[in-house]
Amino acid sequence: MSHELILGIDGGGSKVLVTLADKDGRILRTALGGGVNPMDNPDWRQELERHIEPFRNEPGLAAVGAALPAYGEVAHLSSLQKRCIDEAFPDIRRTVLNDVDAAHLGAFAGRPGILVLSGTGSMSWARNGAGASARVGGWGDVIGDEGSSYWIGREALHLISQSLDGRAKPTALAKAVYEHLELDMSDPVNALGGWISGLARPRAGIAALSVLVDQVASNGDEAAIGLIERAAEELAKHHWAISGHCETGTDWTYAGGTFSSRLLLEAVERRIGRRAVSPVLPPIGGALLAAAQLLDWQLDERWFGQIAIAAEAVIARSRQ
Repeated sequence: MSHELILGIDGGGSKVLVTLADKDGRILRTALGGGVNPMDNPDWRQELERHIEPFRNEPGLAAVGAALPAYGEVAHLSSLQKRCIDEAFPDIRRTVLNDVDAAHLGAFAGRPGILVLSGTGSMSWARNGAGASARVGGWGDVIGDEGSSYWIGREALHLISQSLDGRAKPTALAKAVYEHLELDMSDPVNALGGWISGLARPRAGIAALSVLVDQVASNGDEAAIGLIERAAEELAKHHWAISGHCETGTDWTYAGGTFSSRLLLEAVERRIGRRAVSPVLPPIGGALLAAAQLLDWQLDERWFGQIAIAAEAVIARSRQ
């Protein structure tokens, strides 16, 4: 049995998950922190360093796979991200890759396929039979991120304001959001405006409202259902735009917290015309797989199964 250990770092707009694992597929330790997207969090490096610090001198640590948001997209930010990982683990094999690339790697266990991601942001990543990758989306909340949890939350706020003004039909979204945020509906502009202005991380705070949209849609609210359908349309566009990069009939799957909505997943499947295959590993598993590949580990189905079960348990605990 090998005593080498690997470290996976799965960064995103809302959180960072750091996981230590061994060659038997056991997850030994984890750390969970806030978002580390340099596009919207000026303190991303401090947050990242704080949560990788306990693992820097881990006995037996042989490789690190760091999946970070915006990596490979904006040159000067990517340079800072790579330097952060290099300085933290100078004597250990390491790789830095885009978080969606890692999600794809884990979802298909390194094989070809199309991944549609909807978390705080949105993007699609594809790898064809020749091993060549392509991506669409991922332009950020100001320019794009259509169909993401942030986009859904922002559009929900639009619907709520229009509904309360009488510019749109009444929607149960208004009551659901005000009650969830413990805001006074008798003074709606002041209450909601005050909440927005007080958010330390507006993107993450607004993205969190997507869960309420799904709940209200599940209860039959017309406006919320329409919003889920619009999000599905935007995510399907990602698939349509990238599908030509792959062979006809290539499998597709999904990643990101927004897809915890059954309504959203089914709506995307209807538009694509095919069911999604289940991802082999969640995104943190992709980061671990990237680290394992640096060591040329010969991984079997048992390893993938062990990592998948353990990682899903870690993710479930992080949502409690």
